[in-house]
Formats: sequence, C-alpha cells, structure tokens
Amino acid sequence: MNLAEQPPPFIPSASEYILDNFEPTDRIAMLVLNRDFGETVQRITSARKAASPEFQAWLRYKNANGSDIYIGMNPLKKHAATRTKEEIESIKHVYLDLDQGGSEALEAIENSSVVPKPNYVLNSSPEKHQVVWRVEGMNLEEAEGLLHAMAREFGGDPAATDATRVLRVPGFANKKYETNFYVEARRESTETYHLRDFKLHIDSQDSPRHNYDNRAKRESSPRTNLSQSEHDWAFAKRALARGDDPEEVIRQIARYRNSDKSDPENYARLTVTKARAEMDGAKRQSGPDRSPDTTSSDNPERTV
Repeated sequence: MNLAEQPPPFIPSASEYILDNFEPTDRIAMLVLNRDFGETVQRITSARKAASPEFQAWLRYKNANGSDIYIGMNPLKKHAATRTKEEIESIKHVYLDLDQGGSEALEAIENSSVVPKPNYVLNSSPEKHQVVWRVEGMNLEEAEGLLHAMAREFGGDPAATDATRVLRVPGFANKKYETNFYVEARRESTETYHLRDFKLHIDSQDSPRHNYDNRAKRESSPRTNLSQSEHDWAFAKRALARGDDPEEVIRQIARYRNSDKSDPENYARLTVTKARAEMDGAKRQSGPDRSPDTTSSDNPERTV
C-alpha cells in the first residue's frame, strides 16, 4: 500500500477512546476538575458506564460549564473507592505528558528505537501532547520505573510519572486557556506491549520512592519567608488542584516530614484537610453537583 492508499488515522470519540483502552467491565476513575471554583469530583465506575450516553452527557455538561475532563489510565480493583496505588488492579498503560517542546519531543519518540510506536497521541493543547502505550505483564514498580525513565529520556512532565495519573479525554475542551482547545486523539498502533519492548535503562534513580521524595522536597523547599508548614500546605493545595489523590499527598508529606514530626502522618492529614477546606469552600458556593447514578454503588461520588 502506498502513502496515497493508506487509510486515515482513527480519531476516536470519548466513548470510543474509553472502550478501546479498557474492557467494558474494568473499573476506572473519571476526574472532573473546575479550577475556577476549586471543585474536583471523581467518579469510579465501569468503562461501559463511563462510555454510556448518559455519563457522556453529564461530562459534556460539566465541560461546557468550565470543568476539565480526565481519565485514570489504569483500572482499579472491584470495590475501589479511591484512586490510590493500593487500589490499582493492573497496569494497562504507560504514558508521557509532553508540556515543554512538545512537537520536538513527539518527533523524537516517533523516530526512536528505544520505545515502540505509541497506541495513541493526544493533542492536549497547542504544542502539547500526551502519548499513551497499551501494555501488559508489568507490575506497578516496573511501570513507574519505566514512566520516570521515559520522562527523563524525552523531556516529559515528571509530575505525570505515577500509575494513578489522570490524562485528558479526547473530544472535550481544555479549559486552562482563554480560548477552548478541543483535545483530539489519533490512534497510531493497535499493539499491546511488554516491558522488553522498551529499551530504556531503568536504575535506582527512576524508582517511584526516589522520585516522590525529590518531588516533595522540590515543591516544599523554602523559596520565600513562608514557614515549612506553610510550604507543606501550599504543596498540598497544588497537588489537590491538579487531581492528585489526597491519600497519596498525605503519604508524600508524611514521608518528607518523617524526621522532624512526632506523628508525621497525622500532621500530613491535618495539612491536607486544611488545603481541602479552602477548596471545598469555593465548591459549596457553586451549588450541589448532580451526575448520572449518584446513588448507584457502581458510580459512587468521590470528591478529592
């Protein structure tokens, strides 16, 4: 087949994207984030229900009213109520978030001999991309080590290197800019990859614990006259605003303050509670939220 005869790339709708990346019975996290109101709503439901017309209509309503729409890329356990590492059922995807030099980084990936052809490339905003590979046979430690190694190799966002990360959903507007930018995905491969298909060297510097510690220290290190506690609170607010799970934020702060707090976990929990209180105050002003099947056990409401 010559170039002129090649079929056009598959550009999926949101529903098609969800069902192409997950089994219908997989439980996945859908995140709805409104930065103007400080509102973050998480729904954990089946891929089938997330792709349903009713659920998609609710997502379109939230998007039209200022919310960004995200999806967790790894399925959760049957009775999961939060999007934490402990609740991950299996690793189905690895990914890169290309915020800086996106087009050049994407070209490097597509011409690289160390990573296979991605399954999907999403245009998430002007000159920014999210790249997704479908995988199997990886455990969480292997996947996160690979995520860190790929981010280091191609200049990906180091904050998008954990297995609970959420990515954008095609077909919805990116609300971070004055003008709506509609996210589009194109499928480049239908293969399912294994760790051996990625030729990157993964060492101790790519371990999840090493990188979480560095991230906490980097975002909490004093740069102003704020106290360390105020820096911890600011770190918690930033993490919650970008959709990080509160329990993961608590663990990061507790680990960082382990040497100077008698009860670091309690301290971290109070810090995150304080950060959430300010965000929840703005959320209450926006009024009650209604979404499909809010009383169904298959679609519990979770605010993170």
